[in-house]
Amino acid sequence: MSSTMVENINNNFFDGHYKDIWRALIPEALTKAEVDFLVKEAGLQRGDKLLDLMCGYGRHALSLARMGIDITAVDNLADYINEIKENALREGLPVTALQQDVMEFQSDETYDLIICMGNSMSFFNKEDSIKLFSNICSHLKISGKAIFNSWVIAEIVYKQFKDNSWTTIGDIKCLYNSKYLFSPARIETESIFIAPDSTTEIKQAVDYIYSLNETEAMFNEVGLEVKEIWSIPGKKKFTLGEPRVYIVAERASI
Repeated sequence: MSSTMVENINNNFFDGHYKDIWRALIPEALTKAEVDFLVKEAGLQRGDKLLDLMCGYGRHALSLARMGIDITAVDNLADYINEIKENALREGLPVTALQQDVMEFQSDETYDLIICMGNSMSFFNKEDSIKLFSNICSHLKISGKAIFNSWVIAEIVYKQFKDNSWTTIGDIKCLYNSKYLFSPARIETESIFIAPDSTTEIKQAVDYIYSLNETEAMFNEVGLEVKEIWSIPGKKKFTLGEPRVYIVAERASI
């Protein structure tokens, strides 16, 4: 059976406490730095078209739309998409927000920039990753760019992996129990979220681990060329073990 016929375990990760935890985890300053980087790296101008896959609550999409960029934002979670729609309507922003499995996204549009941020490119096994990257490439204009953000590529995980950790975010206690497994290389994590009233939510997730070389090989297979690899977007090139990576790829000329 094809893996695309099986529900991705990560699809249900954000529909509980983590929907709000994720918002609290990302500082506004990081989002602003990323947005500035996206605009500069892709040379975005008012009226350009951008596709934000796995857009979450729209931290990039809404900021870019306020600059006059024409945004298509796609996520599987209804709460996120409804929030984006409400904000876009209230502000009169050029945003089309779609609740949809990103693996099935199709459009007659082609885009100047496609982004896949917040570690979401790690949610897919190799077969589905190639399908996703191929779909991204097919929706890019010639020489259009795709930018991916991750913190679980092999060059990061090998230095920073922890099997158990915990933290408190807002009033939610978060416990993480992780296993590093092989064939395919992946981290399987059980996350336990404990609310102040002691109610508990348990979530399972998988992050698939690829090296930069493996990622680039998948890109090349579908017609994407890696152009830059950053650790601090637009300011510092990636080196081994840094906490996050930003990969800039471009659709190759026919």
